[in-house]
Amino acid sequence: MSTASVPPVVVIGAGPIGLAAAAHLSERGLNPLVLEAGHTAGTAVHDWAHVRLFSTWGEIVDPAAEKLLAPTGWSKPDTGTYPSGGDWIEHYLRPLAAVLGDRVRYGARVTGVSKAGRDRIVDADRDTQPFVVHVQHADGREERILAAGVIDASGTWARPAPAGGSGLPALGERAAADRITYRVPDLTDPAVRDRYAGKRTAVIGSGASAFTALAALAELARSHDGTATKTVWVLRRGISGSTFGGGDADQLPARGALGLAAKAAVDDGHAEAVTGFRTEAVERDTDGRLVLVAEDGRRLRDVDELIVLTGFRPDLSFLSEVRLRLDERLQAPVELAPLIDPNQHSCGTVYPHGHRELSHPDPGVYLVGMKSYGRAPTFLAMTGYEQVRSVAAALAGDTEAADRVDLVLPETGVCGGSGLFDTADVPEAGTGCCTTPAPQPVQLITVSPGSATASGGGCNA
Repeated sequence: MSTASVPPVVVIGAGPIGLAAAAHLSERGLNPLVLEAGHTAGTAVHDWAHVRLFSTWGEIVDPAAEKLLAPTGWSKPDTGTYPSGGDWIEHYLRPLAAVLGDRVRYGARVTGVSKAGRDRIVDADRDTQPFVVHVQHADGREERILAAGVIDASGTWARPAPAGGSGLPALGERAAADRITYRVPDLTDPAVRDRYAGKRTAVIGSGASAFTALAALAELARSHDGTATKTVWVLRRGISGSTFGGGDADQLPARGALGLAAKAAVDDGHAEAVTGFRTEAVERDTDGRLVLVAEDGRRLRDVDELIVLTGFRPDLSFLSEVRLRLDERLQAPVELAPLIDPNQHSCGTVYPHGHRELSHPDPGVYLVGMKSYGRAPTFLAMTGYEQVRSVAAALAGDTEAADRVDLVLPETGVCGGSGLFDTADVPEAGTGCCTTPAPQPVQLITVSPGSATASGGGCNA
């Protein structure tokens, strides 16, 4: 039987992990079909093309993809250098998609996945039926594709989490959309730079994206055209040494440097931190500026712009007719969830995993890449590459290879658990997983109910 007559394995999303999945499937002799809603490879990466990765070229090129590219004359960039998102697209994702050719279709949005002739309820002969994938094309045409398996690598980029501390949009958040962005702004763009220069911006979030925004706004404040640029860093929890990441203890040095740059922004007075602030409402003052209102009644006034970097959420709507086993907190596969749950996971380092942790009651459907993490943070590209290597081997029937672990991930240098809800992290004695950086002084501001902010120095350990 020719490969063309065999139902394909449908891969949803032509980002780094989806394209890597296609490369591994091809290497295994399977027939991948990548469906991408956008009009180019790495559509989501285009939105943060200006951001420099904290992984080197040596860590963001998939081995199977590299083999596929080699005969074309493609050469791997210097493995020790750090690309931007735009570099990743130009020098890797776009060439890889070109090699895959017509196995990648653009403008093809997946609207539903099910079992042929079987909705979610029906048991009879379920495992013998192929998957059916419904697709809507950019021109409005609809298509129904039978598939031997489905690998969902669509990511979570299209669904950023809101500013509201309860997981719901804050009251007034939608009405203030003209002053809010959910992405790290590109301050090399003159129009974007002008939007933030000389303004007071609140940044909500505590991860790598927030660090990047804090560092970029501090750099703007130091520049000749950024005089009077101020940043308020809004944190839902307290501050400790681990708030800024692993620093020099992080085995990905550029990731550690991000946290150190954010800390420098605070220490140098370019950013002030407000802790234990869970936003309930976004209001407008009489002068048109924003006021953030916390659940405890505190008010953060005189905000010109708001950058919300509180994470992302998976879109599970088009998977409603397949049987998934997801953790009730993270919306991640139940076997993977304990490894990535920020309520439990103490070291910020996720151990390599594969098809078994990613499997579901309907065999042959997998969520991979950032989608597999659900609402959890700290995903690395090389984690996704290991996932799809294992999944492709499992779909090809090579259980031995699928169960093998071919990856060792770098430690973050952060330890101590998730901490108490309203306080800084306190490491448990004898955890022994890694070293927690010593708490460092940071500049804090307090916000009183019904009043404007008042600056104050201090140390929060």
